[in-house]
Amino acid sequence: MVQKINSEKNIIGVRFKKRGKVYSFDASYIPLKRDEKVIVNTESGLAIGSVVTEVKLLPQDELPENLKKVVRKANEEDLKIEAENIEIGKSAFAFCLEKIKERSLPMKLIDAESLFDKSKIVFYFTAESRVDFRKLVKDLVQEFKTRIELRQIWVRSEARILGGIGICGRELCCLSFLNSFEPVSIKMAKEQNMLLNPEKISGRCGRLMCCLAFEYDNYVKAKRKMPKCGMSVQTADGRGTVTRQNILEETVVVVLPDGKEVEISAEEIMERSSFGL
Repeated sequence: MVQKINSEKNIIGVRFKKRGKVYSFDASYIPLKRDEKVIVNTESGLAIGSVVTEVKLLPQDELPENLKKVVRKANEEDLKIEAENIEIGKSAFAFCLEKIKERSLPMKLIDAESLFDKSKIVFYFTAESRVDFRKLVKDLVQEFKTRIELRQIWVRSEARILGGIGICGRELCCLSFLNSFEPVSIKMAKEQNMLLNPEKISGRCGRLMCCLAFEYDNYVKAKRKMPKCGMSVQTADGRGTVTRQNILEETVVVVLPDGKEVEISAEEIMERSSFGL
C-alpha cells in the first residue's frame, strides 16, 4: 500500500515593522499565536518579526513562491538583540541626518534599521533626482564599522513608514491593511464621477489615493447597466437627456425639454427602452 504524502504546510503571516507588508512563512510544527515574536530565515539572513495572522494549513499548489521557514519562537536573548538594534537604528538615523545636512545633500532621510545580526545598517531615503552619496557612505562606515546600504524608496513607502491620517479621518490604508501597492490611475477617479481636484483625490504621499482602486471594478460594472450622460432617453414625462449619474443609487438625472429635472432609476429607463415606450 502506497502511503500518501502530506504536502500541506502550516503558513503564518509575519510583519517586520509595525507598519508594512505581511510576509508568509512555513511555521512547520511550531505552535504559534498572533503577536508572538519569531525568528525567521530571509534573503538577508535571520530576522525577527511579529506573527500577525493565525496559522493556516495550505496545500502545495497554494503555497507562496520562495517560501522560507520560521526558525523558532523568539527567546529572551533574541528580544534583547532586537532592543539593541532599535537603539542602533535611532543612533544611525540621527548621525546620518546630521551628515546629510553638513554635506547639503538633496535627499530626505526616512528611516534607518540594523539587521538582526548587526551585519548591515540600512538607510531609507527619498530624493527627486540622483544623489552622489559616496562621501556620506564613508562617514557612515567610519562611524558604525559595518556594512552600509542606502536604499531609495518612493513616496508611497515613505507614507507607510511615517504614518498619518487620511482625508477620510481614518488611519492610512497602507498602515492598517494594505500589504502591497496596486496601480492607481486618474481613470479610476473619472469612472467614480469624482471631482478631479488634486486635494480631493491625493493621499498623504501626494499620489492618487489607494482607495480609488477599491471599488473601481464595481463602478465599471454598474455603469454598463446605466444610460450614459448626453444620451436621449424616454421617461414617463416624455423624452429627455441624461445629465448626471448616481452610481450608488443606480439612478440618473434627466432634463426634459421644458428644463425640468427628474431622477429616474436606470432600470426603469432600460425597461422603457426595451419595450419602446
